[in-house]
Amino acid sequence: MSDVLFVVNAGSSSIKFKLYRVDGEDFAPLIGGALDGIGTRPRLIARDGDGASLVDQSFSAQEIASPHEAQHAIGDWITPLIDDHHLIGVGHRVVHGGPDYSHPVLIDDAVFTRLESFIPLAPLHQLTNLDPIRVIRQRRPDLPQVACFDTAFHRDHPEIADRFALPRALYEDGVRRYGFHGLSYEYVAGRLRELDLEAAAGSVVIAHLGSGASACALQDGHSQDSTMSFTALDGLPMGTRCGALDPGVVLHLIEQKGMSPAEVGHLLYHDSGLKGLSGISSDMRELLASEAPEAALAVDYFCLKVAQAIAQFTVTLGRLDALVFTAGIGERSAPIRARIAARLAILGMKLDARANEANDSRIDAEGSRQRVFVIPTDEEAMIARHTLRLLKGRA
Repeated sequence: MSDVLFVVNAGSSSIKFKLYRVDGEDFAPLIGGALDGIGTRPRLIARDGDGASLVDQSFSAQEIASPHEAQHAIGDWITPLIDDHHLIGVGHRVVHGGPDYSHPVLIDDAVFTRLESFIPLAPLHQLTNLDPIRVIRQRRPDLPQVACFDTAFHRDHPEIADRFALPRALYEDGVRRYGFHGLSYEYVAGRLRELDLEAAAGSVVIAHLGSGASACALQDGHSQDSTMSFTALDGLPMGTRCGALDPGVVLHLIEQKGMSPAEVGHLLYHDSGLKGLSGISSDMRELLASEAPEAALAVDYFCLKVAQAIAQFTVTLGRLDALVFTAGIGERSAPIRARIAARLAILGMKLDARANEANDSRIDAEGSRQRVFVIPTDEEAMIARHTLRLLKGRA
């Protein structure tokens, strides 16, 4: 009976999971899958390590209306498969580690309670991240579970990058710029080092562009700054989240429009971003296919803000040696990459149109001042790596 490790990456509209075979310090995927479209068009898909389909099952929106129901559906399907092996632990992506956690941590009662206190800092994600931990603790209380934090990668920021222009007492109380998508950035930074050691050692910006979007400035693989900050609302416009916003707008909505804090929160998290700008969709693919001027506005706005963030981080780093695109839009949307790069021509950036259309790993053209890469992210592999290291160290 082989040792296996289970990884859960729970989001608000999808839950990704992987089962890894463990051999000493090494691990390899046995099963990978996701249940996405939660509450709209739920669909459970999973493949084995060779890519063969294991399940492709659709549900009604009523059957899988919430992440909690999705977790149970995944658990019911995969438990018999896990039972054929020796499960040594479960690793989880947890979005917010607050000021307390800068490294993966074994979950106990005290840790779980502390992580619950960070729910207001990431209301879209933290509760969803913690729910499968709670369910597994109820089913298998003796099974080790590890929390791996999206904020941890950014905890070595210089203080100037972590501060808001607010009194120090608030900073010491935890009101600071945390940054997110850290597991993705850590994985991509490692892959870049494998692909191009010289580029990875320099000044790099990684653009994680998906339904949630952010950018990160790195020097020699270490995070120096990130567009997301205290919460995952800040920075770039996203599928349904607003990105950077004058705080006076929030005061206006509450004081002049009579909106409650809960109503404002719902607006900023669920009805803004690409969805709010276009009034059509939060899906970049639908916006690119649409002829509506509102869709074109949303796409142009997104590309402008991403390019501005990259230019801003060029100032932060002092130069820009390489740009990396990752996540759903970044990995698969050649038109969006081309539009962003065109706005960065002022920095000397040029794309090879054919390589870009082919989603090649290296897409800069001859004569470009920067190297430009497309690197698929794998947060689950990063979670597995951290979890296995912690469990082996504990053993």
